[in-house]
Amino acid sequence: MNEGEGAVLNEPPPDFPQLHPPERETLTQFLDEHRAMVLAALDGVSDQVAGERLLPATDMTIGGIVKHLAHMEDLWFTYILLGADFPEPWTTVGTDETWAWTSARDDSVESLRTLYESACARSRAAVTGISSLDERAARPSFGKAPVSLRWMLAQMIRETAQHCGHLDLLRDTLKPTV
Repeated sequence: MNEGEGAVLNEPPPDFPQLHPPERETLTQFLDEHRAMVLAALDGVSDQVAGERLLPATDMTIGGIVKHLAHMEDLWFTYILLGADFPEPWTTVGTDETWAWTSARDDSVESLRTLYESACARSRAAVTGISSLDERAARPSFGKAPVSLRWMLAQMIRETAQHCGHLDLLRDTLKPTV
């Protein structure tokens, strides 16, 4: 298999979609669908390619996107929703979003996969521990007021889906020309 071949980015999880789930399950199943696409974007990609700038108009890399999304999972669900301290590796960088983008070029694909899977697992546990979608976060957002769990789930769906599009474009640069 050539680098970049083999990953199917638009294939949903096998039980997707549940057609009439309650609101919470609707939000979490769509977020989990996009999370699976992020992980699929790493399939067949070498460490070197994950850290390369593949498109001239952007500094985004496959690894940078995955690490940024791991950071956003921990920012929204661990730090803001639960009010807990950042887990590693974010303890020293906190809310500085630039570090995830730039430091990823030195990370292996497997370490990026593990980092993202761990962040998503913490997020799922945080969401499971909140009984109502209307419950407000422990910390304010945007220097204003705490947002609801519903808002956070919608935000992470939006953010993850947006970056899945970026990953699709970056992966397209790896396809052999016909």
